[in-house]
Amino acid sequence: MIEKVVKSKEEWKAQLSDLAYKVTRKHGTERAFSHDNFPKDPGKFRCVCCGADLFDQATKYDSGSGWPSFYQPIDSDIIGEKTDRSFFMRRTEVHCNRCDAHLGHVFPDGPEPTGLRYCINGVALEFEPDD
Repeated sequence: MIEKVVKSKEEWKAQLSDLAYKVTRKHGTERAFSHDNFPKDPGKFRCVCCGADLFDQATKYDSGSGWPSFYQPIDSDIIGEKTDRSFFMRRTEVHCNRCDAHLGHVFPDGPEPTGLRYCINGVALEFEPDD
């Protein structure tokens, strides 16, 4: 069972940058190629809102999309999915199941072994290097 993190709008605004708040709490999207300067060292990408471990560096790859891309989460239970029909498109939105932060979208055009591309807003992530 995942322990939920629940905060008020004011608490999230005080904790997050303006862009991180817009993306994670208001379902925004950062500009492509604006946030892919993460280290290449071994480590984990965590939710910027609640610190949940989301993706391992070993599953990150360059999809050419302009957003950090991963082919699988650390634990499928921590990533929630729902249909997103905004902007006259049909996509699958992904969010953190611990705090409901909007992360990005998942597409069925990724590499092996999963064939999935988790296209994630970089501002929704923080990197924690392995010890």
